Amino acid sequence: MDAVASKLTLDAEHPVLRLQRTALIAGVAGLALTVVGLFVSPDQFFRSYLLGFLYWFGIALGSMAILMIHHIAGGAWGAVIRRLLESAIGTIPLLAVLFVPIALGTHHLYEWSHADVVAKDPILQAKSGYLNVPFFLGRAVVYFAVWLVVSGLLRRWSFEQDRNADPRGIVRMELLSRGGLVLYGITVTFAAVDWAMSLEPHWFSTVYGLLVMGGQGLAAFAFCIPLAVLLSRRETVGRVFGPGEFHDLGNMLLAFTMIWAYLSFSQLLIIWSGNLPEETAWYFTRSQGGWRMVGYGLLILHFAVPFAVLLQRRIKRTGPKLAIVALWMLLMRFVDLYWLVAPSMHPGNAMPHWLDVTAVIGIGGVWVWFFVSRLARNPLLALNDPSLPEVNA
Repeated sequence: MDAVASKLTLDAEHPVLRLQRTALIAGVAGLALTVVGLFVSPDQFFRSYLLGFLYWFGIALGSMAILMIHHIAGGAWGAVIRRLLESAIGTIPLLAVLFVPIALGTHHLYEWSHADVVAKDPILQAKSGYLNVPFFLGRAVVYFAVWLVVSGLLRRWSFEQDRNADPRGIVRMELLSRGGLVLYGITVTFAAVDWAMSLEPHWFSTVYGLLVMGGQGLAAFAFCIPLAVLLSRRETVGRVFGPGEFHDLGNMLLAFTMIWAYLSFSQLLIIWSGNLPEETAWYFTRSQGGWRMVGYGLLILHFAVPFAVLLQRRIKRTGPKLAIVALWMLLMRFVDLYWLVAPSMHPGNAMPHWLDVTAVIGIGGVWVWFFVSRLARNPLLALNDPSLPEVNA
């Protein structure tokens, strides 16, 4: 078994390790520039930092959801990217640390955290039992505790499976995933409300949590597919990455693109048909000036074009071509998150601030470096996985 595992690890010159070094340099430089922005414009610093954090947080939590779906449903599509998903959820401890600036910047981000503002606003007074700083921070601790426990157990039991073929390990991961998906849905919904939707505390949407979860799943697949293509260049790993596996991953990317579009349209349809001022104001802000063009761009470039491209079988069965589509979707995920979050911070200006760029690069560089360090510690494919019998052959 050790001989098999040694053939499935990253060698010193693997492109992924070169990516890790590049990511660390970009991350340190990006964070350094972002910290400079703290002294130039504190409010913008925290806004941009929140945006960058939510983007990479979405990939990690989306990976946890996809991993649990795989443990429940099975199939080679999840087995081939299982270690990528496990490495992504292995970054949750880092994300807990990266959340600290958001906790410290609550008063710069959320108007409900200001007692003088709440005192003049009946709506905020009615919500103050939930939207207050101590409860906000306490809920964040609970969220991360749940995610750390679930992700930690999934990773531990997976690596135990590498050392033995005990079928009870598979059953344990399936049972944990069944309950874990429920916990994921609850915690991510509340976290989305706390960290993003409460930026505009007068507005609410019952679809918002589902919309965020759909985007996280899409981001997770878009992140894993290019890395899977890169890893498949190694002969021992490439044995399990055939056109069929890439076709399955392409279908999953297409499915989550459709889920995201469906949930986005459902929210718009429900709110617009209700025509209530307290609900439509959110869309009114995003239909003015440059924000309208961003919305149209998302409709075309986040849904219509990828949908048409991913319907083509030859693209889904060709790894490099599918990787290009996935990288494009990663970019669109940031644009979509920017459209969701940024108008509440500067409604009249759709142009990104330079701190928006440095923050997402800085946080992302450190996150990718940490991700690869987790990936390099273990075999690139799960040993003794019944979906991949050829690994141990």
